[in-house]
Amino acid sequence: MPSSALGSVRLDLGLEVDLDLQWRSNAYSTTTMLNGQKIVVVMPAYNAARTLRQTYEEVMAHGIVDLVIVVDDGSQDETVAVARTLDRVQVEVHPMNRGYGANQKTCYRHALAAGGDIIIMIHPDYQYTPQLIPSMAALVASELYPCVLASRILGGGALRGGMPWWKYISNRFLTFVENVILGAKLSEYHTGYRAFSRRLLERLPLEANSDDFVFDNQILAQVISLGCAIGEVTCPARYVPEASSINFRRSVGYGLGCLATALRFRLARWGVVRPIA
Repeated sequence: MPSSALGSVRLDLGLEVDLDLQWRSNAYSTTTMLNGQKIVVVMPAYNAARTLRQTYEEVMAHGIVDLVIVVDDGSQDETVAVARTLDRVQVEVHPMNRGYGANQKTCYRHALAAGGDIIIMIHPDYQYTPQLIPSMAALVASELYPCVLASRILGGGALRGGMPWWKYISNRFLTFVENVILGAKLSEYHTGYRAFSRRLLERLPLEANSDDFVFDNQILAQVISLGCAIGEVTCPARYVPEASSINFRRSVGYGLGCLATALRFRLARWGVVRPIA
């Protein structure tokens, strides 16, 4: 049942979701749809050559994903070469590193251009399990939630998966403050595993957002500003040497950016500044 006015739904991993949805396959094409909706998975990649194939194989094993879009952000390894060997993968390359937010902008722009109805972002560093893709896609396809987050905090998966203690404490502090300012009840705002409906993404001013990590936070504040429901599912996490991460200094900058985003949201609600979405 929804746990807040925003419609946050919390599902334990392994809980069967019966939303009376049908998988549809066209025998004359490679298209596999959920309730007639095209599913596109986007992967913002940076030096992910060692884990990209494993992530891709688990994504495609479900048999419901129509297209994977890998956007490489100036990697120094063989990420692009590996991506180009994979079936049903569209590869886009930033010749120079433009930042995590800029990478996502390219991801979503191409996903919409490809006709995606449900767009799911997962990092190719294998920190998040692709096993949640059917559940997340089903929640969006059902039109219950136009935005679904895979939360590492629900169920305690973050610490069990090896999240550094300082990141966990920072996550909980920022989430508490953001919930108070934004008037929401999310378990976390900082997951990189998200699903969106096409209609929602088209309403968001993505290009106006940051090219850096705070893009993640800005987009959620904009979803909340539009009054759209956000669902959450429990997600185990794996913190391994190959997993992407930012250092302490950049984490501090990210945290300040999150607080600034929340404050701008509140000021916009009070009519002091223009709306954020």
